[in-house]
Amino acid sequence: MPYALVTGASKGIGKAIAMELASRKKDILLVSRNESQLKDLAVEINQKFGVRTGILSLDLSEKSAASRVFNWCKENGFEVDVLVNNAGYGLSGELNRHTLEEHLNMMQLNMGTVVEMVYHFLPELKKRPAAYIMNISSSSAYQAVPFLSVYAASKSFVLQFSRGLSVELEKTSVSVTSVSPGATDTDFVDRANMGQKALDLAKKFNMTPATVAKIAVNAMYSRKTEVITGVLNKL
Repeated sequence: MPYALVTGASKGIGKAIAMELASRKKDILLVSRNESQLKDLAVEINQKFGVRTGILSLDLSEKSAASRVFNWCKENGFEVDVLVNNAGYGLSGELNRHTLEEHLNMMQLNMGTVVEMVYHFLPELKKRPAAYIMNISSSSAYQAVPFLSVYAASKSFVLQFSRGLSVELEKTSVSVTSVSPGATDTDFVDRANMGQKALDLAKKFNMTPATVAKIAVNAMYSRKTEVITGVLNKL
């Protein structure tokens, strides 16, 4: 049976998507930087759902990361029919608050790695009778967001890339779904170094990762082009 491959799977929305897919008896490949968290998650998935798992600890912001993931799958005979590009993060504040290297690293992970993963896996996905690509964007993709300017722009790229790719693949077995969560109870705000006011505001609208994951997976299997999670986020 083919696997679902989930990037950024060790925590947050990525972990929740992996759990949701496993609950539907889907074998899972887990890719993230934190090896110990991946091992713990693999054990949890095995115990709860009895599906096969594979783990790969890797910094997906490295430019060679996508090809290494693809080669790992080929070397181990892992066939993939679901590709979930979830890994990503944000940086908040004025542009010069962070170094140029930090911005470029985020852009590579949020955009470059997404394109590279799709590029490498797409020929294999097209061979499947039904295959799915899920790209995690953000509700910030639909407008400019001061103090999250580069992050929001990177997620706009993911949204537009997904829309265009969806049309390209209309006559194939592969569907593309862009998922745009809003505020979600993850460590995104901590890594983004957002201020207390932003943290307090986010808590008022937070969705759980499990809720986001269920919406995302349902949309993917329904072959929807894009979905914004939550009524308030849609409004």
